[in-house]
Amino acid sequence: MPENTTRKPRRDIGRYVSDELRDRYFATCDALFAMGAPIRSETDVETSFGTTHVYRYGPTDPAAEARTPIVLIHGSGGCSAQWYPNTRALSADRPVYALDTPGDPGRSVQREPMWQPERAAQWMDEALDALDLDRVHLVGSSYGGWLVINQVHLRPGRLASVTALDPGGLEKVGLRFFVWIFASLFATFAPKALRPALAKWLEQPVLVVPELRKWIQAGVRAFRIRRPAPLPLSDAELGSIRTPFYLIMGKRSLLVHPKRQLERVPRLIPGARAEIVSATGHGPQIDHPDMVNARMLSFMEDVDSLDPASAAA
Repeated sequence: MPENTTRKPRRDIGRYVSDELRDRYFATCDALFAMGAPIRSETDVETSFGTTHVYRYGPTDPAAEARTPIVLIHGSGGCSAQWYPNTRALSADRPVYALDTPGDPGRSVQREPMWQPERAAQWMDEALDALDLDRVHLVGSSYGGWLVINQVHLRPGRLASVTALDPGGLEKVGLRFFVWIFASLFATFAPKALRPALAKWLEQPVLVVPELRKWIQAGVRAFRIRRPAPLPLSDAELGSIRTPFYLIMGKRSLLVHPKRQLERVPRLIPGARAEIVSATGHGPQIDHPDMVNARMLSFMEDVDSLDPASAAA
């Protein structure tokens, strides 16, 4: 459970502003969780960097329980609640674990900085070890995309595959992305009648899903993130990856240049898949969940069919 927030905060550790705002934020998280698959269980696992809160979703079919699980890593400024459009379809096919990243607003508790590549990879390895997961399909969105790309570069041993959804880690985070983030935040306070037009202009589903809008607003009020934007991996670093890799980007993404990465990533990573989803920006798995869910599961199925280690997991 989160620690008391009355201690003098460290400048390099994410924190809640107050217990009251934290609890209000948790209420908005729970509203989003209620829109996804039922949570089978929740647990806390200890790592060198703090306590990681984990949500477990499971297939109802006992045969699917033995399949290689999926691990979901959310984006910056959010928590595992962001996966509500995806958990039903994914967990119908195989076990799913969603990790709240320490340093972001969620139910994890950060005690040491972990924004550095080696530390981030160590955190994830320790969390997966504590969950007794020795073979996983890893999926990350936005900042979580950087985390999973960093993981497959530095510690690929337990990874059956990696799927990166409009991820960080491919390009330096530019001014246009930060402008979009701030514009989207301000737009959440716009009159209700204006939100559909703003949502279309900004490619921002947050504005038209009331639960998402309240979640974003509550998180910004409640939590202070304390880490720099991640640096992108070099061509040589990406070229070292040999794990099956799937990149999905929004056509109007402001985090990456989709056409550039559509050519670059398959050229650098042998066998990598890359595609652009139309009519979306930074959230293809939120704007088009049915399509993205189906494509992710098809990719994982292909990996499992070719990899005896995955099939036997």
